[in-house]
Amino acid sequence: MSVKLSALILLFLAFHQVLARNRTRPNFLVVMSDAFDGRLTFDPGSKVVKLPFINYLRELGVTFINAYTNSPICCPSRAAMWSGQFVHLTQSWNNYKCLDANATTWMDLLEVNGYLTKMMGKLDYTSGSHSVSNRVEAWTRDVQFLLRQEGRPVTQLVGNMSTVRIMGKDWENIDKATQWIQQRAESSQQPFALYLGLNLPHPYKTESLGPTAGGSTFRTSPHWLEKVSSEQVTVPKWLPGAAMHPVDFYSTFTKNCSGFFTEEEIVNIRAFYYAMCAEADAMLGQLISALRETHLLNNTVVIFTADHGELAMEHRQFYKMSMFEGSSHVPLLFMGPGLMSGVEADQLVSLVDIYPTVLDLADVAPVGSLSGYSLLPLLSTCSSCPGGPHPDWVLSEYHGCNANASTYMLRSGRWKYIAYADGLRVPPQLFGERQLARRNHRNLNPLDCLCNHLFADMILDKEELHNVVFKFTEVSAQLDKLLRSIVHYPEVSAAVHRYNKESFVAWRHTLGRNYSQVISSLRWHVDWQRNPLANERAIDKWLYGSF
Repeated sequence: MSVKLSALILLFLAFHQVLARNRTRPNFLVVMSDAFDGRLTFDPGSKVVKLPFINYLRELGVTFINAYTNSPICCPSRAAMWSGQFVHLTQSWNNYKCLDANATTWMDLLEVNGYLTKMMGKLDYTSGSHSVSNRVEAWTRDVQFLLRQEGRPVTQLVGNMSTVRIMGKDWENIDKATQWIQQRAESSQQPFALYLGLNLPHPYKTESLGPTAGGSTFRTSPHWLEKVSSEQVTVPKWLPGAAMHPVDFYSTFTKNCSGFFTEEEIVNIRAFYYAMCAEADAMLGQLISALRETHLLNNTVVIFTADHGELAMEHRQFYKMSMFEGSSHVPLLFMGPGLMSGVEADQLVSLVDIYPTVLDLADVAPVGSLSGYSLLPLLSTCSSCPGGPHPDWVLSEYHGCNANASTYMLRSGRWKYIAYADGLRVPPQLFGERQLARRNHRNLNPLDCLCNHLFADMILDKEELHNVVFKFTEVSAQLDKLLRSIVHYPEVSAAVHRYNKESFVAWRHTLGRNYSQVISSLRWHVDWQRNPLANERAIDKWLYGSF
């Protein structure tokens, strides 16, 4: 046999091995919504609004009912998802400072290993994005005065019963993604990975307040409002201002929610938000339908998640930037070949787990150390699936605007522990959570067992209104010890504080004589103009005091 013929045979065999591997590796469709409350993906939250395509994923896949963001704000959250690393490791401190442009994502590794990849829609995970106002507010959050930074949350009804496409940019991207799926069905033998980032159900900018007013308008049409069960829309309980945690009070003020709201206003904001979720669900549905129509669905892993939730007037706040459930609890659903169907998994998981899970499903080795753990053992009945046991805790942290202290949330068992700054200057919080109450006493972790004798008196505080940090001191002490073993948070808080000052000084120097004019025109201008000299002095005292 000639050398040329032997080489051709080897090439032919290698080519067929690649084809065979490609046929066994799944495609991926990952849809990441913005500000989608994860509690809407399982009962009783799912009863408030009709989400037929999320329910489709529930029925045919796995729903994680205790999934959390690693940072309750857009860019740092996505940075954690794409990198598989906690926020303090990538130093993704705010919406302006996130991943380096050359950071390796799981999508990069799929592409290197033979996948055809496509990223569309909202990405927002590398440094340099978002407004000047947003970043300056994050940098100066430690200044000792309150700044009303957002527009007051409002609702806006548009169109009529036939008005379906409210968020035009998202629908444009959905149409492009649908076309891309159709082209893949016709032309490619490669497995593909398609990522689609949505803006919805993030509230819209309030245009009447100008370009720096922030997103405080909940906008929808009668078509989507009809999907909301009005009798299920609740009015959340609020603590009086004097009883609020100091960081929560600061957030309420800076989000312009400290004034009076009628019950009708609150109900409308919540109903409009749920209607916006229904529109996002329909976008997910168009992509699922495209996969089904092109006969690709049976070999595609579909993942639906979000960067964070939306408070929608819980705790007298809207937006995110908080560790309360409405803000930090995210959807996470998987459906695909070889995965279990109709399963609700109560394992505590977070967005950093997506990176190793996708790579496991694609049979691709990760690069470097990861904060997340593969969820494949929880998704599949396969006894030989890779990956070890997932820890019984998740970590979330926040260092951006609308909160005046770095915040760290550790969820473990039925407990949520929240520490602030250096752990000394700002008191912590402890809440007893309800999602894991389905477990019987034999499955409780050791921290739960500390209070086993107090279960009859235990507050399963679904609205997170009762801080029991001083009632369960031993639990609090052990959770703080566990948190410090995961992240030495006083050191991280100090590093963020230094970064904020240095970044603000550098920005200020670039403005020269224009500094006073520029800073007074940012989103906080209403309060700033009341006493600009005093506010500038407050900033100077903060800047030139000790680090």
